[in-house]
Amino acid sequence: MHEKVLVINCGSTNIPCNLVTFANNLKILIHMKIVIIIISISVSTIAIAQIYLSRSTQQTEQHSYKVIKKFDKFEIRKYDAALFSSVKLNQKGYKESSSEGFRILAGYIFGDNETKEKIAMTSPVVMELGDTSKMMFMVPKNYNLKNLPNPKNSKIVFEKEEEKIIAAIRFDGWADDEKIQKYKTILMNELVKEKLSYINKFSFLGYNPPYEVMNRRNEIVVELINYK
Repeated sequence: MHEKVLVINCGSTNIPCNLVTFANNLKILIHMKIVIIIISISVSTIAIAQIYLSRSTQQTEQHSYKVIKKFDKFEIRKYDAALFSSVKLNQKGYKESSSEGFRILAGYIFGDNETKEKIAMTSPVVMELGDTSKMMFMVPKNYNLKNLPNPKNSKIVFEKEEEKIIAAIRFDGWADDEKIQKYKTILMNELVKEKLSYINKFSFLGYNPPYEVMNRRNEIVVELINYK
C-alpha cells in the first residue's frame, strides 16, 4: 500500500503546504542569521574603533601633575607650569560656549595660523566657568612663545599658568551644564567639610574627543589657597 499525500493548493502551485511552510521558515532563519552577523560585525567594529580611540587619547600629551592627597570624592593635585592658547567667550555656561571655543582653538592648531602649521592636540581641554567663559588648550612642550605660529584669529591669546595646587572631582559620561553644576556643588561642599580654602573660579576639564564613547573622563577643578 502506498501512503496518500494530501495536496492542497498553497498559492498558485500544487505543493504540499508543509513544504511551503518549511521553505518560508528557512528563508526567515537565513535572513535573521544574516542580520545577526551584520549587527555582530558592526558592534565589533565600533568596539575596536573605540578601544583604539581610547588608547590614542591616553597617548595624547597631557598637563602633568602629581597627586598629593586623595579623599573619598575628590583629590588634591600639584600641577606643573604650562603655556596655553585661550579664547574668551561671551556666552555663559558649557553648552552655549563649548562649541564656539573648541572651533576657534581647534582651527588654530589644525593650521589656521600664519604659517599654516599643524600643532598636536593636547589634553585636557580646559573651560573656565563663570559669568563669561574661557576655553584653553595646553601648548605642547616643544613649543614656546618664540616658536609658536601667530594665530589668524585675533581672539586667540597665549598665557602661561604657573605651578599650582588644585582640588579635582571626576565624573564619567557626557558632560552638560546640569552635571557640571552638580559636581561643582559636590566639590564645594567637600572643600568646606575639609576646611580647605579656594579661589572662587572653577574650571571644567574634558579629556575625550566628541566621537569617543567609551571611558569618558570629565573633571571639575578649582585652585586652592595656601594649601599645606
